[in-house]
Amino acid sequence: MFSSISVGLMHQISSLLLEPVSWALLFFVIFSIYEIGIIIGEGSVEIKRLIKTNNTTLVLNIAKKRIERADFITRLAPMLGLMGTLIPLGPGLAALGDGDVKILSTAMSVAFDTTVLGLLSGMTGFVISRLRRRWYDKALSLMEEKKVENEK
Repeated sequence: MFSSISVGLMHQISSLLLEPVSWALLFFVIFSIYEIGIIIGEGSVEIKRLIKTNNTTLVLNIAKKRIERADFITRLAPMLGLMGTLIPLGPGLAALGDGDVKILSTAMSVAFDTTVLGLLSGMTGFVISRLRRRWYDKALSLMEEKKVENEK
């Protein structure tokens, strides 16, 4: 029924994507852990130091860069998790049609693992992004208040 060249080509391309998607997900998990470490120092020391500089342009530039990095994790990791879910399900369902439950169970395991890793990284990125937005908004507000007080 589905024996066209285009269908076979799509299957081959999607099968080849599983390995890079898995590595990308592992990268995002490690990157999320790295960002957690950065946010600990950021919240306790870095933002206070930036407020003392009284340079709103510097703070805005740093805030944009760091928030974009967290947003990058938030958006991309779940997409990769979904790709990692769908790619092995095709061969897994085909194996089920052939009666090979072992291949199906392996495919399901990979599918669930990639989903969990994608969602975990995405949630971590989301929390980091929200914290950073709050902290940098507060820092900018404090800097504006200082400017107003100094002008009086």
